[in-house]
Amino acid sequence: MHRDAHSRGFGVVPVRVALVQVAKCLGGDVFFAALESALKKQLISRADRAWIRARVAHRHRRLVDFARLDVESGLESLTRLRLHELGISARTQVRITGVGIVDLLIDRVIIELDGRENHEGPSKRHKDLKRDAAATRRGYRPLRFDYEMVIHEWPLVQATILAVL
Repeated sequence: MHRDAHSRGFGVVPVRVALVQVAKCLGGDVFFAALESALKKQLISRADRAWIRARVAHRHRRLVDFARLDVESGLESLTRLRLHELGISARTQVRITGVGIVDLLIDRVIIELDGRENHEGPSKRHKDLKRDAAATRRGYRPLRFDYEMVIHEWPLVQATILAVL
């Protein structure tokens, strides 16, 4: 339950209001992932984005500015944001001939982020391994991290990416 100028108690609020509430209650990472999801799903307009920016804490305004529409998952949002905070720029949803579309690309390093729903089971694992082999043959270095690693073991993910770069 939130009490602010835009909501009074329980009930459904517009997405833009919910995002401002997320920023206040859950912090930058969750706000950023939710914002990029709302942008991707076209749940907020350009005017809504400006409205949100004007109402979040100053420290979150940079997140509104950094948000993109082409990110496919919250894991991608979090990883791209955390890399950006380290001074590393990652391109999103890049098509590589013979490999397909990869989640993030930093120079010749591919970062694939495997959510639970998209990469469970032996057939999907086999497909992922074939993509990684194809990328390696073309001179790329694929790195693959799952949900648990990104959310609960970020220092390991960060150290791995930095070591490869």
